[in-house]
Amino acid sequence: MLGLITASEPSWIVPFTGMSPRCFSKLVSVLQREGADEIRRGHPWSLPLSDRILLVATYWRPNLTMRQLAPLFGVSKSAVGRIIDHLGPLLALRPRRRFAKDTVLIVDGSLVPTRDHTVAEQSKNYRYSTNHQVVIDADSRLVVVVGQPLPGNRNDCKARAESGAKADVGNTTTIADGGYPGTGLVMPHRRRKGEDLPEWKQAYNKSHKQVRARVEHVFARIKTWKILRDCRLKGDGVHHAMSGIARLHNLNSTG
Repeated sequence: MLGLITASEPSWIVPFTGMSPRCFSKLVSVLQREGADEIRRGHPWSLPLSDRILLVATYWRPNLTMRQLAPLFGVSKSAVGRIIDHLGPLLALRPRRRFAKDTVLIVDGSLVPTRDHTVAEQSKNYRYSTNHQVVIDADSRLVVVVGQPLPGNRNDCKARAESGAKADVGNTTTIADGGYPGTGLVMPHRRRKGEDLPEWKQAYNKSHKQVRARVEHVFARIKTWKILRDCRLKGDGVHHAMSGIARLHNLNSTG
């Protein structure tokens, strides 16, 4: 049928995935090796694996509804839902477990507005959100860990431990902002009321801020995927979306 979105036409890949056709082909090959295209019981998929991956990316990036996606790919609304439920977990980032001795990581929390109030709470942005602890490699700026989502009113200090992000990185040197007191992370010096920081501490804080800004740059890139501004998925869907987008970010960054 003419006018349908398909991965066989490279011009559709860039606007709906933010990836080059070469990176997208690499992703398809990786998922095939991981068994994403294995024959399953029941009716076969109505779309090839490449088109199903493109469908999920199209759902995440412009945040179209399933009802809008169905005619664009020539399938039913229920088929769109099954494809997203099946591929979402398979696209999720696998946390890195081992790090070189000289590795430096950066951790920060990101709020994702989420309509499923069973996993979200009102947060400082006054919306029902989930708190996602994200850890990146300070050198490569690749995401290495995405913690399990927690209610948005959970502070970053507790969320890091409860989300599993702390356990995933172990004792690897990790930089953080001032919201992680008592965690042993590398944080800026605090200025007590009524006193000024000495020059060496001010210089340290400036350097710390410049390095830690790298995680903010990563957030700015992944938040171009509009589902992270208003997630309609329920349950683990928001975690699969955040982790999947982090994986696509890494693949696109490495080429």
